Amino acid sequence: QVHLVESGGGLVQPGGSLRLSCATSGFTLDRYTIGWFRQAPGKEREGVSCIRGNDGRTAYADSVKGRFTISRDNAKNTVFLQMNGLKPEDTAVYYCAASRYLLGMGRSWYVPGRYHYWGQGTQVTVSS
Repeated sequence: QVHLVESGGGLVQPGGSLRLSCATSGFTLDRYTIGWFRQAPGKEREGVSCIRGNDGRTAYADSVKGRFTISRDNAKNTVFLQMNGLKPEDTAVYYCAASRYLLGMGRSWYVPGRYHYWGQGTQVTVSS
């Protein structure tokens, strides 16, 4: 049975950093695409970043490029999202998701409907 559990959210000041973790079970990371999404109140869920299982290729939303880094530890079945230079507009609930597809890094990875399994989310609040 597939499970994803996010952790690492919290309250941070603008310019600060957080590292989110997505602990997975029930599948192997090298066969799935793992994505990070976020959803702010009143807004649609948006793709933040992803990492593809077979080759480790990554993709980022323009709004987080240069500030966020996705990585994985296959031995621990865990995917990380290092978030630096946080801004108030990064405030949202962050979700990790797993797709059985090895998604393209162009248009597919940020579509929520392409993912089959979701975690429960972790709140990130950026405020002074």
